[in-house]
Amino acid sequence: MPTLHWLTRDEDIRAASRAPYRLLEEVPKLSAGDADAGNMLVQGDNLEALKALLPFYAGRVKCIYIDPPYNTRSAFEHYDDNLEHTQWLAMMWPRLELLAEDGSLWVNIDDNEAHYLKVVMDEVFGRKNFVANVLWQKRTSPDARLRLGAAHDHVLTYARDSILVNLNKVPLTEDKAKSFTNPDNDPKGVWASTDFTGQTGHATPIQFYTITTPAGIRYAPPEGRCWALNESTFRCLVEKGRVWFGKNGKARPRLKRYLSEIEGTTSWTWWSNVEVGHNQESKKEILSLFSSEMFDTPKPERLIQRILHIATTPGDLVIDSFLGSGTTAAVAHKMGRRYIGIEMGEHAVTHCAPRLAKVIAGEQGGISKSVDWQGGGGFRFYRLDRPCSTKTDGFGATCAFRCWPRTCGSARRAGRGRPRAMPPGGRRCSACTTAAPAPCCTTAFWATNGRAGATC
Repeated sequence: MPTLHWLTRDEDIRAASRAPYRLLEEVPKLSAGDADAGNMLVQGDNLEALKALLPFYAGRVKCIYIDPPYNTRSAFEHYDDNLEHTQWLAMMWPRLELLAEDGSLWVNIDDNEAHYLKVVMDEVFGRKNFVANVLWQKRTSPDARLRLGAAHDHVLTYARDSILVNLNKVPLTEDKAKSFTNPDNDPKGVWASTDFTGQTGHATPIQFYTITTPAGIRYAPPEGRCWALNESTFRCLVEKGRVWFGKNGKARPRLKRYLSEIEGTTSWTWWSNVEVGHNQESKKEILSLFSSEMFDTPKPERLIQRILHIATTPGDLVIDSFLGSGTTAAVAHKMGRRYIGIEMGEHAVTHCAPRLAKVIAGEQGGISKSVDWQGGGGFRFYRLDRPCSTKTDGFGATCAFRCWPRTCGSARRAGRGRPRAMPPGGRRCSACTTAAPAPCCTTAFWATNGRAGATC
């Protein structure tokens, strides 16, 4: 498989493994709502924050969404977006490897780096785990300053394992729902008709037969097609009133699909601004929250809602390591998903935390009305503290694990195993200052007993 090489590629990959495991220090005055809701807002470097979370959350993240700097050579106030290609790729590489086995990763990117990123992600995840390149129509009209301007962003989507990933259907739009009618007063309610033919490539002989309509018109399958079902199944559907022959009973048969039976529809890779919002909509959402435009490229809540609806179910864990204005966390909160937002800038304090506090209070912007959001929940705010260990192997990870539980009596009893898995936020134990690691801190123990979160 082709791979993408840049001057500092090998060093960039090694740098990710050398990052230390850091402790997370809760900042109670910046936390809000229910402390046990399972949501986190972390201020600090993306890579170091992810590594700090790794002992508890490795393999547990259902969806990663990131909206990284686009390398547009324009200076964003809150991001260093003026990066050379090698720097940009070096920044992305170590941040794409944390995901559950049945999870998916979604990267919002524009044309400047999308195709370079695609090659990097092919190498990280394997080309077989590429799911789709979604095109989001971010504008409502052409850019008058350009002869040929971009109308869309890319949302590159990868699965950790394409066999295990399970993507959900999306709800029918209001326009699609209106296409369901009931011209024959069917007691099952409104319906839409679908084609009753199929391709002949996998057809069997019992799918080729002649159908006689109620008006006596006879139909064989069209040239190059077969009937979708065998004759006995078709007759059963006719008896149940699930076949439509037209108002006069003379038309070629079509199957009825009842609106009451449809859980949703499969998505495709063109997401129009009518369905999922656009840049102007997202800026209005930010203005309603903060009364000024702090970000040049915020994303509309409806776009994130679409992604989380496809990729997750209520209670699943979502991570956004370029949290920006806090949209992903806000939408996840309203949709009943658990979330971890990571942001290194000061706006983690000035914008992200206040925005989530407003969500907890029941703010009614964005998707709130469509999901009947009434407020509630909570999150904890953390900052990266000192490194737990200068080692980056299993000892460092185990040490970080031992420092997190609120009650660390078991950690103090050296050699008696790791403590129970508990949320981060408690006081430190003495394990990380012990001169010689306990037996459960050794690399051999780590390799034998699996990732953090297990019980000795």
